[in-house]
Amino acid sequence: MPADAARLTIDLDAIAANYRLLRDMAGGAETAPVVKADGYGMGAGQTALRLWAEGARTFYVARLAEGEALRRALGDRAASILVFDGCPDGAAGRLRAAGLIPVLNSGEQIAAWADAGPCALHVDTGMNRLGLTLAEAAEVAATGGLRIDLLLSHLACASQPGHPLNDRQQQRFTAVRRLFPKARASLASSGGVFLGADYHFDQVRPGVSLYGGGPHDGHEPRLATVATLEAPILQIRDVPEGDSVGYGADFVAGEPLKVAIVSAGYADGYLRASAPDGGAWFAGRRRRLLGRVSMDLIAIDITGAQAKAGDMVELVGPNLLLDEAAKAAGASAYEFLVRMGRRSRRRWVGEA
Repeated sequence: MPADAARLTIDLDAIAANYRLLRDMAGGAETAPVVKADGYGMGAGQTALRLWAEGARTFYVARLAEGEALRRALGDRAASILVFDGCPDGAAGRLRAAGLIPVLNSGEQIAAWADAGPCALHVDTGMNRLGLTLAEAAEVAATGGLRIDLLLSHLACASQPGHPLNDRQQQRFTAVRRLFPKARASLASSGGVFLGADYHFDQVRPGVSLYGGGPHDGHEPRLATVATLEAPILQIRDVPEGDSVGYGADFVAGEPLKVAIVSAGYADGYLRASAPDGGAWFAGRRRRLLGRVSMDLIAIDITGAQAKAGDMVELVGPNLLLDEAAKAAGASAYEFLVRMGRRSRRRWVGEA
C-alpha cells in the first residue's frame, strides 16, 4: 500500500457479530443481509462469504449487475439473491442466467417476468417510492399466474420508533399479506428489526446495522465497529497566531498551533461538511479539524503531541464512531459508509 494512501480496514468478524445480534433479535424470522452498493462500501463478496459461514442463505442487492457479481463471488453456493430493481425491460434473460430473483415493482415488470420463475412482489404501504399500490396488489392476487415466493414492503420511518407511519404501514402490510397466503412476508430492514416482533414477519433485511450503523440515526452500543478509516500524516507545520488554515481562510489561529496535514479528504469519503464539527483521533485523544476538508487533505490540531510524517490518524473507527462522524457531517451513516471505500485502500480482517 502506498505510504500516502488512506486506509479503510473492514472487520469481517464484527459484521458477523452484528449479524448474530440482529438474527437473535429477529427471533424465528430469517435474517437476509443487504449487500447492495458493494456491501455499503465494505465489499459485497467478502461480506456475503463471511455471513454465509454464519448461516445466511438469502442476500439482497439493488442492481442486476450487483447480483451477477455477487453470484460469481459466491461460486457454487446455493444462495438466494434478490434484486430490488426487479425486472426492467430486457433484463429477464440475465436474471434467469445468473439465478437471480427479481423484486417486481410494477405491472410492467410483472409482464416482463411473466412465468420466468420465482419472484418477490413489492407492495408500497406508504413510502411512495417503488412498489405496487394496494389496489394493484389485490388485482395481482386475483389474477394469479406468478410464482410469488415473498411479499415485501419497506418502512419509511423505521429510524423514528414513535412515528405513526410505522404502525400504519405495518397494518397495511398485514392486510395485504392475507391476499398472498402462500408467500412469505418481509417488512423490516435494520430499523424495523429494532421496532420489535410485530414488524419481523417471516424475514428481516438488515443493511446499515450489519456494518455498524445505528438503527435510529445514532450510535447503538450493541453493534460492533466494522469500518476504521485512517490516513497518514504528510507534513507537520507550525502555524503562528493570526495565520489561517485551508481554503477560504475559514479558520484563523488564535494562538500558535502545531498542525498535521493528513492525506485524506472528501475524495476518500470524509465529507467536506465534516468541518468544523468533525474530528480526528491521534495520540490518545480527539483532535479538532482546522479549516475546510479539501479533496485530498485535512488539517488537524496536534498541539502538544509528538508526531512525524507517516503516523496514522483515525478519522472513523472505534474512537470516532460512525454515527457520530456522520452526524458531524450532516449526513447519515449510510452515506458515510458507501463513500469511504471509493478511493481508500480497503483491507479485510477476520475470517472470510
